[in-house]
Amino acid sequence: MAEIIFDDIGSFPLPSGTSKEWMAGKFSGMKSDEDLFRIINEAFMKKVGAGVEVPTYPQYQDMNEQFLSIIRDVNLTEEPFKVKLSDARIIELESIESVAKTYREENGEKLDVRVCVTGPLELYLKEFGGTEYVDILNLLAESIDRFVKNSLSNAKNFNIRTVSIDEPSIGINPQVMFSDSDLIKAMDIACSSANKGGCDVEIHLHSPLHYKLACQTENISVIGVESAATPSYLDLIDKKILEDADSYLRVGIARTDVFNLVSEINDKYNTNVWKETKYFPEIINEMETPSVISKRLSNAYSMFDESIKYAGPDCGLGSWPSQEIASQLLSNVAKGMADFKKGL
Repeated sequence: MAEIIFDDIGSFPLPSGTSKEWMAGKFSGMKSDEDLFRIINEAFMKKVGAGVEVPTYPQYQDMNEQFLSIIRDVNLTEEPFKVKLSDARIIELESIESVAKTYREENGEKLDVRVCVTGPLELYLKEFGGTEYVDILNLLAESIDRFVKNSLSNAKNFNIRTVSIDEPSIGINPQVMFSDSDLIKAMDIACSSANKGGCDVEIHLHSPLHYKLACQTENISVIGVESAATPSYLDLIDKKILEDADSYLRVGIARTDVFNLVSEINDKYNTNVWKETKYFPEIINEMETPSVISKRLSNAYSMFDESIKYAGPDCGLGSWPSQEIASQLLSNVAKGMADFKKGL
């Protein structure tokens, strides 16, 4: 049996008492900040401690502004929308160097890390909406590739195992005006350095309707499907198309749609769980249990077997009520995956 790797999507709750506004202020300026780095590193190591095999650095920035704020800055670009390689920095990766160094010294091996970058189409839609300037789409793709290239060359104490392109609008947003061939070319440009660097290149889609686009790219090899909350998404995927394209799946096996999970508990107890927080643990103790998670993976495996390369939560956990509950969900995924592998 091919190994199925446990990764996560990225976002994570802030520690109690820390606001998003405070974090945004710390990120502005892209400087090393002791308090900011401590929060990033502690959250990152919670993921490692929960058993995530290829954790993403905790995403505490807006997925668009993290990149656009740099790409828009005329002092940081060679030409409009084309960032200078030296300024294409992902500060979270700079932050985790210190804890990754400690981990390496204590364990004798480097951590594997997943990098998530916002895709060129998503950035384009944020800036231009439904207009159609293919040259700008490709320039944004080149900039995203430079963020990845710079990250690969500067990572010292960890391995960048996976690079994920986040393109939630594909299959959902009616504003997408570009042709399939234009989108395929832009995605390939954005993933070029990741593929050359030997990384698994993943695309995170919120709808798998147009997964065949990713299958037609040269550089994307793993297609992410949010199949825990919506198991029927797997029915849209044709295993033979994956095999013919030498592509794999990342399947979601734990729900992350916390507002829907909470509404189920609200209905059950006729309460407001956001105020009556004592009911929150029911999500991880009775709903998203290792047994439920293991069964989801087993079902996906019965459909796709060795075409599955990664598994983990559907999406990020940034909206979850606390780091403790989010960490427990990740631990449940680790246990569920371990039980599934034992069952085989």
